[in-house]
Amino acid sequence: MKGEEKMQDVKEQFVNNIVTKLNPDDETARRLKNLLYMELYDYSLTRIGNTDVAVYEEGANEEAVRMFFIAKNIQGCTPRTIEYYKQTIRAFVEFVQNKPFKLITTNDIRYYLAVKKERDKNSDRSIDNIRRVLSSFFSWLQEEEYIEKNPMLRVKKVRTERYVKKAFKDMEVEKLRQAAKENVRLTALIEVLLSTGCRISEVRGMDVNDIDGDEIVVKGKGKKERIVYLNARARIALEAYIKSRDDDSPALFVTMDKPHSRLEIASMGKDIRDLGAAAGVTDAHPHRFRRTAATMALNRGMPIDQVQIMLGHSSIETTTIYAVSAQETVKSSHKKYLA
Repeated sequence: MKGEEKMQDVKEQFVNNIVTKLNPDDETARRLKNLLYMELYDYSLTRIGNTDVAVYEEGANEEAVRMFFIAKNIQGCTPRTIEYYKQTIRAFVEFVQNKPFKLITTNDIRYYLAVKKERDKNSDRSIDNIRRVLSSFFSWLQEEEYIEKNPMLRVKKVRTERYVKKAFKDMEVEKLRQAAKENVRLTALIEVLLSTGCRISEVRGMDVNDIDGDEIVVKGKGKKERIVYLNARARIALEAYIKSRDDDSPALFVTMDKPHSRLEIASMGKDIRDLGAAAGVTDAHPHRFRRTAATMALNRGMPIDQVQIMLGHSSIETTTIYAVSAQETVKSSHKKYLA
């Protein structure tokens, strides 16, 4: 076993022994491990002293990163996803001071995550997102033979709490509808969101020609296409909005002013926040309509696997987060059947 790997194992055993002897609760144990990894990081480590080697490896690092993003682009990742990967990986590379990827250890990764958590006060969800990006990156480096061993293999998933994110109540939906009734574009937007459960990015990408009766073809995450459905209310609102337009833009939702370009996500979000303020509905934002559509579907008996398809989730575990939002239905049923 190489010296650095042996020292890494010794450190891990040392940390685990201390935590085991103290026997704290799970949250305290996790924080204690983070703090110990941070404190032990600079002990018995070999620093790169040869400038020529450092420069050579820094170039190799840059080449590997460049090729990784080319691969991600070929895989069909969206520009938004790639940009997040870039920011995350660049921050890590800067933190380890361009240490050659083949010399990165599990201890380096744990130290970085511990610093992001304890010093920078990142949430558990943010830490796990960083971990997922680094895991994807180092797995690719190993597959492409840039490194021999993947330092992420022993870095475990960060457990995160699931918070119940509330959907709009029926009264709130009606207040929003009333406040938007003089604005045909905004009315069409909220009805499409409520009927389809689409992400706002998916709605932005819709074209007029994507509509076929009560169906719309949308491109979801990873450029995966799926069909979503328009109820009668959404169809009527869309027909009124399209009829009111005097432009030839292919986009379904466009700006009011010429040249009537495709409406941006930020503008949609602002319109909905302003609508919420006008209607007296707090926390009004596009994703809450998606949550509301899912909750309404579940409350009215749609099987969760069908809700998964409607929302475009690759894993049903993601859909269960929305199922948690339907607790009011469980409460109502409990009163009906068990009171």
